[in-house]
Amino acid sequence: MRLSPTDTSPRLLGLVWPFILVVLVQALVASGSLYTLSAVRAYVGGESHWSKGQKQAIYFLSLYAETGKEEFFNEYRGAIAVPLADRSARLALEQPEPDISAARAGFLQGGNHPDDLTGLIWLFQNFRQVSYLDIAIQHWTAADSMILEIDRLGTTIHQGFLEGAVSAAQISAWKAQIHQLNHLIGPLSKAFSDSLGEGSRFIKMVLTLANLVTAALLILLAVWRTRKLLAQRRAFQSALNAERERAQITLASIGQAVISTQVDGLVDYMNPVAERLLAHSLHMARGKPIASLFRLLDKDSGVEELGLAERLLAGEPRRPNLRPQLLQRADGSVIPVALTGAPLLISGHVVGAVLAFHDMTREQDYIERLSWQASHDALTGLANRHDFESRLESEIAELRHKPRQHALMYLDLDQFKLVNDTCGHAAGDQLLRQISILLGNALRPGDMLARLGGDEFGVLLFDCSLDLAVDIAERLRATVQDLHFTWEARPFNSSVSIGMVQITSAEITLEETLRAADVACYMAKEKGRNRVQLHSDSDVALRERFGEMAWVQRLHAALEENRFALHAQEIWPLNEAAAEAGAHIEILLRLTDEDGLVVSPASFIPAAERYGLMPSIDRWVVRNTFGVLAARLADPTASPITTCAINLSGASFGDETFLGFLREQFLAYGIPPKMICLEITETSAIADLANAMRFIADLRGLGCRFALDDFGSGMSSFAYLKHLPVDYLKIDGSFVKDMLEDRIDRAMVEMIHHIGKVMGKRTIAEFVESDGIIAALKTIGVDYAQGYAIARPQPFKASMTLLNPAEPAKGRDKDRWNALARKLRKAG
Repeated sequence: MRLSPTDTSPRLLGLVWPFILVVLVQALVASGSLYTLSAVRAYVGGESHWSKGQKQAIYFLSLYAETGKEEFFNEYRGAIAVPLADRSARLALEQPEPDISAARAGFLQGGNHPDDLTGLIWLFQNFRQVSYLDIAIQHWTAADSMILEIDRLGTTIHQGFLEGAVSAAQISAWKAQIHQLNHLIGPLSKAFSDSLGEGSRFIKMVLTLANLVTAALLILLAVWRTRKLLAQRRAFQSALNAERERAQITLASIGQAVISTQVDGLVDYMNPVAERLLAHSLHMARGKPIASLFRLLDKDSGVEELGLAERLLAGEPRRPNLRPQLLQRADGSVIPVALTGAPLLISGHVVGAVLAFHDMTREQDYIERLSWQASHDALTGLANRHDFESRLESEIAELRHKPRQHALMYLDLDQFKLVNDTCGHAAGDQLLRQISILLGNALRPGDMLARLGGDEFGVLLFDCSLDLAVDIAERLRATVQDLHFTWEARPFNSSVSIGMVQITSAEITLEETLRAADVACYMAKEKGRNRVQLHSDSDVALRERFGEMAWVQRLHAALEENRFALHAQEIWPLNEAAAEAGAHIEILLRLTDEDGLVVSPASFIPAAERYGLMPSIDRWVVRNTFGVLAARLADPTASPITTCAINLSGASFGDETFLGFLREQFLAYGIPPKMICLEITETSAIADLANAMRFIADLRGLGCRFALDDFGSGMSSFAYLKHLPVDYLKIDGSFVKDMLEDRIDRAMVEMIHHIGKVMGKRTIAEFVESDGIIAALKTIGVDYAQGYAIARPQPFKASMTLLNPAEPAKGRDKDRWNALARKLRKAG
């Protein structure tokens, strides 16, 4: 049921006309009441002006009679003019033919507001005979006669002052007359005011009764008409429900493009958003089939969705699709949209349909930008590491079904850090952008270039033979080398190291492929940079480096799982002076692998040194060694240790924070610094002599001692020895183990010992593995011996027993100690 304007207007008037009539009557009564009350208020106000003028006239006339001052006379004339003007207005209205103009002029001169003049005149003319107003006007008329007497007296007094000197008797007479007039006019003024007050209250009561009667009539009429309205309510309710449902659906779609149709599928309504979306005005679209305005296409397949309006008009709602569709307008342009549709139901019957479109253009642009950012490097616009590795992984997986040959290149710029450090990151960013463009231009169409992070790039060559891949890699290297980069007039030479690996089998994993390319790139840098290194399984150096890289994760896991272990090997004195120094041990590091097998340091230390893990391992060794030493110091039954040697890597004494770490550990565990002897290798000390000297000096100041390990392994040892304030020289074991068969090795041992004695340092021979070597070392005069002929390494624990040469043997170590003592005596 639909209501048209022609249907509703007559019926509405038929329903409400009695109410309109009563309201109009009520409004008229109220307006008349307000107008009458306003006129009464104006009379009360006018009486106030009249009374005030009369009183001021008496006051200023009295002052004038007493002083004769002209200004008081002028004030008196101004005051008396108010009641005189009101008198003239009254007289004008009391004429047989009232003079309205003269009355208005009189009331206005009497101080009344211009807006009140009409009300004053109307009330005087129409209510002159009403008792209260008539009595008030009578008092007003009587008072006016007194006003005229005051006016005549004022004229007489003024004339007297103008004629000459006035006697005191005359002034006294005048003041007596003024007092008499004031005494007579006072009651008249009060009676005038009281009469007006009574009249205003009476009129208010009458008007109130009139309004109450009108309101009662309105209530009775409302009751009478309500019965009829209730009968008509049901007819209107159905139409109201239809309009309400339509309005609710439309309001719910505000902010989106909303289109409603009639039951025949023709367009009935479009909001402004829909007009803009479809590029059609409502005027042009109304009455047309909805299918003629647009087409809905699947975003991926382009297939058109048909029969949308028919399904809605059949009562089937259109659920929102999670994936946007394309709305094709009449001009052929398309817009991504999300669509919701619903049929319009009234009393269970479909009377039309509503479609709501949401323009997804901004959302799609935002999603595309996010997708691009997720797969590309913001600086260069190249693919990022994640996208590169995903593509590489998919290509490797495809090799299972389709044999192909690809090549992976890992590119690392040489000396890029120099540009950043000298000119700032802005220069480095500009260099990376330029190199990215050059590398992209040097590749074949279809090949993939990505920035993997920092100054590292990745290249994936598809369907590329080995020879062609090598040629492309050399072209890339030459391209970077030919770049002459300048920043703020400072030129920089650029070059790149490239590691390359062939991809021909799906058996190799993504991680293994990337690691092989990374190792090859690293080898290219080690061989001098600015070169291409091809990964080959037959390359021994690459296999070693590959094995070292495999150790990196294993060492991280070992640190986290605490799978390192400490062993201690005793260092035995070969003469009495050395024996007096007490027990001397060296801490050795072992690793328990994932299978529970013990791994020697030679297997993992090179990888740890190369990939920067030694500072962490050294910290673990110091912390755990100090823990065992603290436990032994607290146990009075434990064998005392005078010197505990701990090996440090070159990376640790080059670490500025390591010195502070050692100080903290000394304080935390209460270890005397004089107990600790730190061993540093000759090669690492010489490689960073300045840091080594500073590190040794700082810790010697605390009381620590130092040993130079593997002394003699470097050809320049003696040149640097005088700069290193160490306490012990540990003769490299490669000379010691063969000194009985090789005269040169023996000569080296003798020379190192001799240099140590000259410089006041004690010597320790490593790799002492036979009694003959012990005897030879004693003959030379070496101070200490370390090796399997003395003692094998044993787990370093708080309960570990030592062969302390400064104390008598006891307990279960007696036989071992005596046997060693006999061996040393025999060697001597």
